[in-house]
Amino acid sequence: MSTDPVKLGYLFAEIVSGHDVSRFDEIVAPGYLNHNAFAEPGPEGVKKVFGAIIAGVPDLNVSAEDVFVSADGSRLVGRYRYEGTHTGNFLGYPATGKAFAMRSIDIWRVEDGRFIEHWDELNTLDIFTQIGALAPLGQPRAHGGPQQSAT
Repeated sequence: MSTDPVKLGYLFAEIVSGHDVSRFDEIVAPGYLNHNAFAEPGPEGVKKVFGAIIAGVPDLNVSAEDVFVSADGSRLVGRYRYEGTHTGNFLGYPATGKAFAMRSIDIWRVEDGRFIEHWDELNTLDIFTQIGALAPLGQPRAHGGPQQSAT
């Protein structure tokens, strides 16, 4: 296992795109703390959340657009692009067959060649708009959502 944090950032995208969540054991430490509200702590939490995402988006592909490491090597920041087709249940929304693209910014604390803590900013508004779960900003929702005043 490489201890190069930059390689970890690219390996994350490779693992998600390869849809083999068992590989998270390669990069996630046992005491992993995830600050994402959808993910439970530890490697099992990462596997569970990505397993659910891949089930809803079986053609999911993630590419690393930028990977940066702090001067002391303890922090990694990655900018990622997620693309796929919503063909299964995704965070409670039934399949729509619609394609989407989303970007994220992930920050990890790294120790001994593995991720030990994680924060992220996800543009999930883009996903839910693209799959039709939410109306585009400024437009009423087609399926009984709140109506906007015409005045």
